[in-house]
Order: sequence, then C-alpha cells, then structure tokens
Amino acid sequence: MPITTPAPELKFTPLDFKAVAADGAFEGYASLFDKEDLGHDVVVPGAFRDTLAARGPTGVKMLFQHNPSEPIGIWDTLKEDTRGLYVRGRLMPEVARAREVLALMRAGALDGLSIGFRAIKGRRDARTGVRRLEKVDLWEISVVTFPLLPEARVAQVKARPFAHRPPTEREFERWLTQDAGLTRSEARAVIRHGLKGLTTQDAARGRPPPRRLIDTIAQATRLLRHCHPGLAR
Repeated sequence: MPITTPAPELKFTPLDFKAVAADGAFEGYASLFDKEDLGHDVVVPGAFRDTLAARGPTGVKMLFQHNPSEPIGIWDTLKEDTRGLYVRGRLMPEVARAREVLALMRAGALDGLSIGFRAIKGRRDARTGVRRLEKVDLWEISVVTFPLLPEARVAQVKARPFAHRPPTEREFERWLTQDAGLTRSEARAVIRHGLKGLTTQDAARGRPPPRRLIDTIAQATRLLRHCHPGLAR
C-alpha cells in the first residue's frame, strides 16, 4: 500500500565524492539505487525524477549537518544515472563554515552526504521490513559526518587522490576501475605489470592498447609522483 510521510526524513549516504577541488568544487553520489541502508530503506531508480524536474539544482539546498541556518554552497548539477543520484556542487569560500568544511573534506574527516526529503510513495515489505522508496520530494542535501549508506562517499581530493598516504592495492584498483574507467582485468594488469601488462594483454588479442589505457597509466603515474615523490619512479 502506498505510504505518504508528511514529516521530513533524513537519509545518510557516505559520500562517494569523486573530487574536492581547491576552489570548493566537488562531485559524487548523494544516494545509491537498490542499496539497503542502515534504516532499512532502498531507493529505486526514478525516485528523484519528478522532484529534480520541478526544483532543479537551485531548488535543493546544500547544508552542513542538515542545519537550515548553515547553507555552505550551491548545487550545479543533480541528476539520476544508472548508479544513483549524482551531484556536483561548490562550497562557497566566502562562507566561514564552508571553508572549514572544505578543509575537513580534503583531510578526509568529512566524507558523507545525506538527503533531506519527504517520502511521496513507498512500499514496506511486511516480511523483511525493508521500505522501497519509489518517489521522494528532495529538499536538501547535506555534507555530514556520519552517513547511513556506507557505499556513497567523496571519492578523492581533486588532482590529489592519494595526497595523504600511498594507496593500498585495493584502493588503487578501485581508482583505476571507478574513476579511471578501466575494466577489472585491465586494472589488475596495470597493478601487476604496469603498461607492459596491458600491451601484453592486447597483443594476445591481436590489437594495440587503446589510447585511453595509455593515458590512464600516465595519469596514475603523475598522481603518485606528485603526492609521493620516490614512490612511482
């Protein structure tokens, strides 16, 4: 049976920040589709479609810790894709709290996003207790400390994703697949054998390595050298 919740709800999502630039620009996912969070809710694809069409990015506030008295920036892009609710916005450096948030995000101390919304249509499974949110009215998206959905996080500091420490092999593989666009087998070939692993892999298939793979290796090498001199010599 469809349900309507008049009171505002909050849904935390550990930020899948893809970037936090020096000027306060960042991107990531504020909600992920078909993922059960700690509140036993699942957001289904299309849940944000109507509210995004009605409000647009400027109609959804960027807050700190859901505090309406602390707006910290603006959203430039809000859209659904196959993964979830993709967001791109900017912290306002003229705002003192926004400068603090930027410093904390770049240090990795803040990496969660949380949506403030009203459930318009949803169904709760009587057996599992899981609620499937089919339509929501999105009011605000906050940068928060403790998110409810562990998969969505701020991915990296722009141009310095490995700034604070060298990545583990798993983290580097994740960067190669999620941010650089390689397949899992390509990423593993890079980790094991560098560009030689890719050229050997493609030679076996009778084709030269795609330009994007070569560019990806070059970018990864520049990042490691920039953030950790001597690590990628």
